[in-house]
Amino acid sequence: MHRPAPTQDINEDDLVVTEPKRSAAGVKAVMVSLERGFSEAGVSRTLRSMLRINQRGGFDCPGCAWPESITGARKPAEFCENGAKAIAEEASARTVTPEWWAKHPISVLREKTEYWLGSQGRITEPMIIREGETHYTPITWARAFATIGEHVNATTPDKCVFYTSGRTANETAFMYQLLARSLGTNNLPDCSNMCHESSGSALNPTIGIGKGTVSLEDFEHAELIFVIGQNPGTNHPRMLSALADARKRGAHIVAVNPLPEAGFFGFKDPQAVRGMLGKADDISDHFLQIKVGGDLALFQAFGHLLLTAEAKNPGTVIDAAFIDSVTDGYDAYKEARATLDWEATEEATGLTRAQITTVANLLIKSKASIFCWALGLTQQPHSVPTLKEIINLLLLQGNFGKPGAGACPVRGHSNVQGDRTMGIWEKPGEGLLAALDAEFKIDSPRAHGYDSTEALVAFENDTVDVFVSMGGNFALANSETEALEAGMQRAKLTVHISTKPNRSHVVHGQTSLILPTLGRTDRDDKHPGGPQFLSVEDSMSVVHSTQGRLKPVSEHLMAEPVIVARMATAILGEDHVVNWKGMADDYDVIRDHISRVLPGFEDFNRRVRGRNGFVLPNPPRDTRSFATDIGKGRFTVSPFEALSAPEGHLILQTMRSHDQYNTTFYGLDDRYRGIKDGRRVILINPADLLELGLEDKSLVDVISTFGGTERRANRFRLVSYPTAKGCAAAYFPEANALVHRDLVARESNTPGFKAITVRFVPHTREAARMFDEDAVTVG
Repeated sequence: MHRPAPTQDINEDDLVVTEPKRSAAGVKAVMVSLERGFSEAGVSRTLRSMLRINQRGGFDCPGCAWPESITGARKPAEFCENGAKAIAEEASARTVTPEWWAKHPISVLREKTEYWLGSQGRITEPMIIREGETHYTPITWARAFATIGEHVNATTPDKCVFYTSGRTANETAFMYQLLARSLGTNNLPDCSNMCHESSGSALNPTIGIGKGTVSLEDFEHAELIFVIGQNPGTNHPRMLSALADARKRGAHIVAVNPLPEAGFFGFKDPQAVRGMLGKADDISDHFLQIKVGGDLALFQAFGHLLLTAEAKNPGTVIDAAFIDSVTDGYDAYKEARATLDWEATEEATGLTRAQITTVANLLIKSKASIFCWALGLTQQPHSVPTLKEIINLLLLQGNFGKPGAGACPVRGHSNVQGDRTMGIWEKPGEGLLAALDAEFKIDSPRAHGYDSTEALVAFENDTVDVFVSMGGNFALANSETEALEAGMQRAKLTVHISTKPNRSHVVHGQTSLILPTLGRTDRDDKHPGGPQFLSVEDSMSVVHSTQGRLKPVSEHLMAEPVIVARMATAILGEDHVVNWKGMADDYDVIRDHISRVLPGFEDFNRRVRGRNGFVLPNPPRDTRSFATDIGKGRFTVSPFEALSAPEGHLILQTMRSHDQYNTTFYGLDDRYRGIKDGRRVILINPADLLELGLEDKSLVDVISTFGGTERRANRFRLVSYPTAKGCAAAYFPEANALVHRDLVARESNTPGFKAITVRFVPHTREAARMFDEDAVTVG
């Protein structure tokens, strides 16, 4: 039943705009899930996949990192609409063969959108393109690995970059970072650098761990749950079940976001009779439509109001015993929050004093609160101080290590957290490096490597000779798109370990390899000891197995651990001290190494085979203790800060469509927002349209300003939408070109995708041409 790949690309003139929805999921989500699966993978592959997604003994969804229950039964359909779309993409029966590459020169592919490229199907054989060639052509695996070895050994380790996406399993990630460090570099940028790096930068110095401190079961005990800077209806819809259940038990749900997303208001559970009949469960009982970048001011106001309430009724609001015994810095924090400039707070947040006070009163009364957040908080210049303010609030009421309470950064990609646990980090600690050196008898480098933003700069400065990408789509995921793509094309070799074509393949280095790999759904059985399984870590520190069962679409696909092992052998030699082949032959060998290197993974092979896997240690959650440098939870004091735009400008944030996961486009229907068949849109408040003298549906070019320079993205259509006033929104990666490489979150260096100062000019080809010819503003 599967349909062939589309031949037509996006036509932005076909854009359709309807009213936004007020609830998520329901029968429509079920129908879309089945239709996408059947059309891409056929009935048999789709149904066999869906029955195993997120089930015990099955495979982990390659979409989001929302956890499954480790105590109760799992639903027959333990996945969401976008999870089904992710599986349809991977289980696709469409194939991209050498004949396909022969028909499509690079000059043509560079004109295609990411939607068209990704819709073509699974890559079936290793491919190469050399300097001066116009097409990718087939190459044997042996020659591909030899080519990698030749290029790496012709340069220096500091000019090699090893990038990874969150999809990479634990065992692969461990081998990958071991390869980089055996070579002599910590150039290990990953997608964490572009999403939740700010979370780790805030949590590590304040609570001693860069992860969340709650379990899924905590949602059953919470009295108050904040959902901040995230869109669960699209990005992690299974979270809506936990929120709906909490609301039914009497918990208050507060959504804080510039956009009124459908999932904040209603959830039609497709696995319940009520939901199938079209009846929505309420989700949030309070929606604070905050200005982009106003969260720091909001949390400082909450702190002020909590301390004021405590002063009026001592012993009723804050947990003084907890503060006295296991925290530091409370007195300075108390002094800083003693007063509040309400006029500045209202201006920064776009909220009234009454709105803020109403929600603060819920926090004052709550004995168990959870703060959930995602990229809306992590991609601003003051992201780290903002997140530290959340920690202040949690410390203030002792909301660690008790049921229903804690910090919950919601990771957006399956195993992005596990990759970091496995050592994918450009700034590793001495403990990890010393353990690696002892286990493998190598000499790991101590100098920090490139994060994603620093890798972008290195490309611009022509100091990257070899770039290896384990999944992902670096060209479109990062900021400063045009400069990054130009730099990637000057690299001597780019290597893409991928399942489907993407933009990074066509803005390739002088020589470029595409190495097709197995996906999560694929059977991995070409090993001396028989079929193998891998493991992942979810957003709440649970490690469990994942094993695909589908027949791969091509006999030429290779498992990621095997690819890493063969790259390592080609680079480091057959006689290298690390037994790469042993790990590729039997993944238990990898896990045995991990068990001796990483704390919390003791007896890894036995524990990961358990019914529910195992939970990693988490001192704030487990023992109400904090492994910071002072051995205590740390209150911090940050100055008041907010985003502001000059007259005639707005603050733009990037966002996903409902038919999108990161840089992968499943389709062109952002149905909850009422946007269909187009992506180059700007959602803008109707009052801002009026004040700027612009009209709904008009075509504009978008110009961003930062540090005295400008960036431009052409031909966007304005759409009147109930965003926060003074703010606008656009899809990434189309808007990534507007983000200057130096617009980053301080401390974490995460691109400022939620902090773009923009203005609009009427779209004309002549104006765009004149701008592009201006070398000063193009930068």
